[in-house]
Formats: sequence, C-alpha cells, structure tokens
Amino acid sequence: MIEIERKFLVLNSDFKNEASNHKRIVQGYLNSHPERTVRVRIKGDCGYLTVKGKGNELGTTRMEWEKEIPLQDAEQLLQLCELGSIDKIRYEIPYGDHIFEVDEFFGDNNGLIIAEVELNDENETFLKPAWLGEEVTGDNRYYNSYLSQNPYTSWQK
Repeated sequence: MIEIERKFLVLNSDFKNEASNHKRIVQGYLNSHPERTVRVRIKGDCGYLTVKGKGNELGTTRMEWEKEIPLQDAEQLLQLCELGSIDKIRYEIPYGDHIFEVDEFFGDNNGLIIAEVELNDENETFLKPAWLGEEVTGDNRYYNSYLSQNPYTSWQK
C-alpha cells in the first residue's frame, strides 16, 4: 500500500509514438484534503475508488489504497464529488526497466502533460527518455487533487 513515484513535466509529444497503451480517465474527489485524498476514477470502462495519504518530505512516497468498483457506482459517486474534475488521457510507455505513465490533460488543465514513474525504492535509478523535462516531484501544484481545484490554465507560467 506504499506508492513511490517521481513526476516530471514532458517536453513534447514524442512519447505518443512510444506508447503501448492509452485510456481516457475522468476523476473527481470526494475529499481533496492534503492529509488524505479520496478519489473516484473512471478509466476506460472500469471504476476505481482510491485513498491516498500525505506524502513524505520529498513527495516521493505515500500510502495508497485502491479498489476497482463497478462502473455504475463510479458514475454515481462522481456526482457527489467536490467541484472541479480531471479529464485526461493516460499513455503507458515502457522505457528501460520501467513503465512511464504520461497524462495529457484537457479542459481547464489543457496544455499540461506530466509523466510519472513508479519505483521500488526512493533512491532507485532509472533511464530517462529524451522527452522527459523538469522534475516536479513534491510540487503540490502538479497533484491531481490540486489541479481539480486550481486548474493549470489559471497559474501556468
């Protein structure tokens, strides 16, 4: 139930040529408090309920619990979520010994593309694709729960 990941901005759309899979994701938050978030997600034709704890000082590690739920339940729970939602396409890109998940955001977060890589250890090394940009691990502005309330288009550089 521990998630260890690092996040990066993406420089260009070259990752799309390397993707092995992609799915649309729509999600909302029943609770977006930084100490504990509760997320409802529809990914493709599956529903999920996820609880995440507060991250460590570096933002790389936190508790995560996720369960698949019926699609109809997820659709109903999305109606109860806080204002603001996330709409994105997630691409899976195998690279070296890891799989990068690249999220291309739409709606109020249009223009934002973030890559995440899950690790087994905080100090694990990994190969970085050429399209990987600045690391934003630990920057709360790039958490989906933050983006749902404070869209990228309202604060981008």
